[in-house]
Amino acid sequence: MLSRMISVGDKIDLQALEGPGESGEEPAIYHSMVYDILSEDTLELTMPLEKSKLVLLPVGSEYRMISYGETGLYQCLVRVIGRRKSDNVFILGVRLSSGLSKYQRRAYYRYNCTLDMQVRSLSREEIRVLEKKLPFVPQPGLPMEKGVIADISGGGLRFVSQQRYEAEEFIYCAYILVRDGKKKEIEAAGRVLSVRELEEKRGTFEHRVAYCNLSRVMREEIIKYIFEEERKIRKKENLM
Repeated sequence: MLSRMISVGDKIDLQALEGPGESGEEPAIYHSMVYDILSEDTLELTMPLEKSKLVLLPVGSEYRMISYGETGLYQCLVRVIGRRKSDNVFILGVRLSSGLSKYQRRAYYRYNCTLDMQVRSLSREEIRVLEKKLPFVPQPGLPMEKGVIADISGGGLRFVSQQRYEAEEFIYCAYILVRDGKKKEIEAAGRVLSVRELEEKRGTFEHRVAYCNLSRVMREEIIKYIFEEERKIRKKENLM
């Protein structure tokens, strides 16, 4: 049954089970890939990387595993049972400690990227439109600031800029996605969830944003872009 839902090469997320700490940060998420399926409850995964460095997850530690494959998204709890190296590949052995179930996403998968964007605060008129749950149409001609997107999803984005936007502030974001060789402009209103100044780069601020009243068409464009980019990455990894 396991092999019907998960395949070698499927993308894997391992989410630490600990809740947010005192800093308010989200539980750590490690990105991996299915290396081998040993039995109906045992898998081998590639060792996660973080900033090009191996993350040696402790034997005995437990994680929520989410798989992204052609048959759909699934989740379960897994426990690390061993680590080894084979042909210069560092491998993590895990055993399922719960049943595998369909993953019903409350949040969208975040794709790490570097994309230029334009951003500004919403005008009072634009905020009133959002409050009435009407389709968002940006007012033309208002000055924009530059930003750089660090990750995107169908539900929001994370970006950095030298302009600070406060938590709960409503902003307008515009950026370009290239899919199938065609450019698609994404225009979205969003609410700032959190903001922090980067310790390593003072005067630069990181913002987490949730989209507001994003159209179904725009959301689907973003999700399709993410899946295409992920597919390209997997293809390159398989050729290595």
